[in-house]
Amino acid sequence: MERLERIWLTLWDSFNSARKLKLALAFVLAGLLLATAFGIYWSFEPDRFDVSEQARQQTAMESPVTGAHTVATLIHLTETLLEKPGGYLSNDMTPPGIWLDNIPSWEFGVLVQVRDMSRALRKSFSRSQSQSTEDPALAKAEPLLHFDHRNWILPSTESEYRKSLKLLYDYRKRLIDTQQQDAQFYARADNLRDWLGDVSTRLGSLSQRLSASVGQRRINTDLAGDSAGRQATVASDELEIKTPWLQIDNVFYEARGTAWALIHMLEAVERDFGDALDKKNARASVRQIIRELEATQGTIWSPMILNGTEFGFLANHSLVMASYISRANAAIIDLRDLLSQG
Repeated sequence: MERLERIWLTLWDSFNSARKLKLALAFVLAGLLLATAFGIYWSFEPDRFDVSEQARQQTAMESPVTGAHTVATLIHLTETLLEKPGGYLSNDMTPPGIWLDNIPSWEFGVLVQVRDMSRALRKSFSRSQSQSTEDPALAKAEPLLHFDHRNWILPSTESEYRKSLKLLYDYRKRLIDTQQQDAQFYARADNLRDWLGDVSTRLGSLSQRLSASVGQRRINTDLAGDSAGRQATVASDELEIKTPWLQIDNVFYEARGTAWALIHMLEAVERDFGDALDKKNARASVRQIIRELEATQGTIWSPMILNGTEFGFLANHSLVMASYISRANAAIIDLRDLLSQG
């Protein structure tokens, strides 16, 4: 009898163990499926927004003052990084955020343009000349946006960027207050040309990195213009440059984020710098740049970023993106020349 009881207890324990194991596996599987669903949802890029509508909403003015479109766009781009589905993902240390790399790369592309615009606001747009005093809120906001974009604790990246947002809110509040004169926005052609110089440099670098997806032999231009005595030898003048396979999609999505941010910034600039652009007959040039950048936002029908050769059987998404970026950059260079003319 005791033997039968022992056998029965052994079978019952085995049954319970198997059931617990199945339950645990079911929970793990359900968790993975849920994380995958959230990961897919969080990977959708934010939609375009109307910069004029944003300026009216943020300023509560039907006809916002000069500079309001640019400042409102900068604020909304920063808010989008923090408040889009999933929030800010570049510093996530838990699933599914830690598994994602495309949308963090997109975030970095947007962030670089936010940083460049905040610097332009601080050193050019808000100052009448090089010897004038910089705006105190912008002087604090710009360094905060340069905080490490991957830091997750003590302090977190999000907390530093939110501090910067509060300072940008302060500048916006003073800018739209017609009773105060301590916040200004100088929509001059030379200021716009300086910012476009930074944009051109960024796009030029992105174009080269995108083109390197298939591997390229390039001439080493690091010592270009230097004395003949310091030039590299002919044998070392050529460099083999190829983007690592695991980085190809990251560079692609960084370019997507950069272009997405620039589309909105250029739309805001067109409104705030309208008079300066009209005097130089340059408004059409700005719209053409926007048109070129809009082409980078087309729907990606492939489940992954393809990396075929230049004239191979498979498409190369990076080379297509590089083409659009290069054309936009060429148009920006022409626009800067136009703005420099008297």
